Amino acid sequence: MDIEHFYIDEGQGEPLILLHGNSENCDYFAGQITEFARHFHVYALDTRGHGRTPRGTAPFTIRQFADDLLGFMDAHGIAKAHILGFSDGGNIAMIFAIKHPERVDRLILDGANLDTKGVKRSVQFQIELGYRFAKLFAAKSESARKNTEMLGLMVNDPNVRPEELSQIQARTLVIAGTKDMIKEEHTRLIASSIPDSQLVFIEGDHFIANKCAEPFNRAVLEFLQS
Repeated sequence: MDIEHFYIDEGQGEPLILLHGNSENCDYFAGQITEFARHFHVYALDTRGHGRTPRGTAPFTIRQFADDLLGFMDAHGIAKAHILGFSDGGNIAMIFAIKHPERVDRLILDGANLDTKGVKRSVQFQIELGYRFAKLFAAKSESARKNTEMLGLMVNDPNVRPEELSQIQARTLVIAGTKDMIKEEHTRLIASSIPDSQLVFIEGDHFIANKCAEPFNRAVLEFLQS
C-alpha cells in the first residue's frame, strides 16, 4: 500500500473501526472514541488524503478507500471488526462489507447513500456547483485540485445498486438524522435492502454523532451489545 494511515486507537477487546466523512478526520468522533473504548478496541482512522493521512498516488475514490481499509486491517492483524462509517465513511464501510463480508462483524451505516440521487437536491446542487467551479482552476491551483478531488467523491461516487446490499452478511444498523441531508426514503431503501438490518432515526441533522453524541452513542452501543 502506498500510504500509512494516521489513526487513534484506544481501549481493549473486539476491534471497532470508525470512518469519518468527506473533508473531515478522525477528530469528528471526539464524542465517541473514549465512550466506545470502554467496551471495544477503537481504531479511528484518517482516510487517504484526509487529516494526517497522506494522499498517496492511488485513485481518490470510495472504492480505493475500501481497499485501503483492507490494507489497514491486514497490516494491524485485524481479522474481523465492527465497522462504523459516517457519510462518505459509511459509503466506504458499505462497499467494504459488500466486497469483504468475512471481515465485518457488525456494521453501522450513519448517513450513507448509494448514489447522488439519495442526497437532497438543495444540498447536492451546491456540491455539484462547487465541483464544477473547482475543476475550472484545478490545473492552475493546488488547492482547487484538492477541492476538486474531495468534492468529486460526492459527485462521482459511490454508485452502489440496491441489490448489491444483499451481499452484506454482517448484522447492520442503518442510522440517520431526522433532518438529514440524505433523503429519508433513501435511508429506508438502504435498510430494506440489507438482510435483517435495523433502522434508527435520531433527532437532528446529518451530523448527529458530533452534535447529538448521547443518543447516538446509546443507539450504537445497544446495537453492538445486543
